[in-house]
Amino acid sequence: MDKKPRIMLIASLAFSLNQFRGDMIKHLIKNGYAVYGAAPNMDIPKNFEMVKSTGAVPVDIELSRTGLNPIKDIQSIMSLRKKIKKHEINIVFSYTIKPVIYGSIAARSLNIATFSLITGLGYTFSGTSLRSDFLQFFSRTLYRIALKKNKVVIFQNRDDHQLFLDKKILTKSQKYGIVSGSGVNLDEYKFRRKAYTSGKIVFVFVARLIEEKGIKLFIEAASTLKTRYPDAEFHVFGGIPINSGSAIEESILNEAKENNSIIHHGSVSNLQEFLYKSDVFVLPTYYREGIPRSSLEALSVGMPIIITNTPGCKETVKTGENGILIEPRNLGELISAMEFFLKSPEMIDKMGVKSRQYAEERFDVNIINKNLLDIIKNNT
Repeated sequence: MDKKPRIMLIASLAFSLNQFRGDMIKHLIKNGYAVYGAAPNMDIPKNFEMVKSTGAVPVDIELSRTGLNPIKDIQSIMSLRKKIKKHEINIVFSYTIKPVIYGSIAARSLNIATFSLITGLGYTFSGTSLRSDFLQFFSRTLYRIALKKNKVVIFQNRDDHQLFLDKKILTKSQKYGIVSGSGVNLDEYKFRRKAYTSGKIVFVFVARLIEEKGIKLFIEAASTLKTRYPDAEFHVFGGIPINSGSAIEESILNEAKENNSIIHHGSVSNLQEFLYKSDVFVLPTYYREGIPRSSLEALSVGMPIIITNTPGCKETVKTGENGILIEPRNLGELISAMEFFLKSPEMIDKMGVKSRQYAEERFDVNIINKNLLDIIKNNT
C-alpha cells in the first residue's frame, strides 16, 4: 500500500501544471510525495499526457475559469470534493482564484491540510468600474470563507498580503508565506550576453492582450518611437483573449501592424528563442500581478526590464541596476524609459548582466520550490 503523503495541485489550466508547476511537481516527488495534478479538460489526450509527463497523476475536474454561475459553482465544488476523497488526498495545494476558492471549500469538510497560493489579484482588485467593484465584493466574501481554515496562505508579494489584511479577507493571526513568484528554471532559460554593436534594438512585450496589461500604451509608445528610430523593432507576443471585456480591439492591433509600428506574433510555444533575439523587455501593466512569469524569464536570459512600479512588478527591478520602473498608465515615462536604451544601447548589456544575477539570487525555481516544500512540511 502506498504510504506516501498524497498532495493534489489544483489549477485552472492543465498547461500551467506543466509550464509553471512542472519543476515543483518533480521536487515534491523527489521528496517522497505522490502528486496528483487536477485541472479541467484533462480528458483531452494532449492535456493528460502533458501533466503525466511531469510525474503527476492527471485528474480531470469540473471548473470554469471565468464567469459566475452559483449552481455550476456548487456542482463543481461537490465534484472536486469527490475527486479529493476518491484519491485519498492528504494535502491540497491550489493556485489562481477559482481553484483556491473551490479547492479550499472542497477540502475543508474533509479536514484535509490546505495551502493556497495567491498568484496576483488581477482585474478584480485593480479595476475601477461598477463591475469590478461588484466582483471585488463577491471575491472578498468567497476568499474570506475559503481561506479561513487554510494551513498557510502563500503570496508572491507583500502588498497582496497587506491588501488581504486591509480588506479583512485574512486576520493577522492567520499563517502566511511569501515566495518570489513561480520561479524560473535557470538551466532552461540560459543567460546570453547581448552586447550592442550596431543595428536595430528590439523591444518585446509579452502578455495576454488586455488593456490592463498595458498593450495600448506599448503600441502608442512604439508608434511614437518608430518615427524617431525607424530601425528599432517592437514585438508583441500574446493572443486576444475570448470573452474578456478589456481585450484590445482587433482594429487597433491591425492598424499598428499595418503602420509597421509593431510586429505581432500571437501566442507562441518557443518564446525563449525570441527572448534570446530581443534586447529590452517591456511590460507597462496596471493589472494586479503576483510576479509576472514573463518578466522572470526575461531576467533569466539577461534582459533589462521596463516595468511598472506596482505590486508584483516592482519586485523584479532594482532601479538603475537592471532596469527602469515607471508609473502605471504614464505614456510619457514609458517612452522616456524606452528611449533611454535607444540613446544608450551600451546599457543593455550592463543591465542585462545584473538581471541574470538578480534571477539567480531571488527567482531560481529551486529556491522557490524549496521554500514551498518547507511551508508544506512545516505545517502538515
